[in-house]
Amino acid sequence: MSKTVDYYLAPMSPWAYLGHQRFVQIAKAAGATVRVIPMDLGQVFPISGGLPLGKRAPQRQAYRLIELTRFSKALNLPLNLHPKFFPVAGDPSAKLIIAVDMHHGSDAALAITGAVLSAVWHEERDIADAATLASLLSEHQLDAACLALSNTPEVQTRYDSYTQSAINAQVFGAPTFVVDGEMFWGQDRLDFVADALKP
Repeated sequence: MSKTVDYYLAPMSPWAYLGHQRFVQIAKAAGATVRVIPMDLGQVFPISGGLPLGKRAPQRQAYRLIELTRFSKALNLPLNLHPKFFPVAGDPSAKLIIAVDMHHGSDAALAITGAVLSAVWHEERDIADAATLASLLSEHQLDAACLALSNTPEVQTRYDSYTQSAINAQVFGAPTFVVDGEMFWGQDRLDFVADALKP
């Protein structure tokens, strides 16, 4: 019997970018169902004790850059340490991911999530810009109507619900994966996620 993974993410997270394609491959190999759950870290952080990047201690900010460089090299994934459009508002792209999920299903939601993450950390594109989001939909052969859908109250309600779900699940960062009630935080825990998905 296949398992389900709750995939909590923030579309501007470099760690989600580094882990996304590997996670997709792991889930596919396991035949797992993925629930794509974009969340608002601006609401999660204050409750969980997290801080936005600019408010973190200098030594934490410096070490973050070291770790991003290490993982980028180890995973052979190109990553701009200081992308042109970062920090960037995550809400527009998070809601687009939700709209794509509603309109096309979870596989398409995973595809547009990967596109959004790559847009920030590799392609130097502004994921808060509607024209950029429209281009990403077109590049992945997804319905252009998803952009308008992303701005509806229905999607906003689902986004709010997802954020509350993250808070209820005691999620505190992105990416977080939950399998059978067990939480795994960070792209460097994906080996454990793969083990949890084994029959």
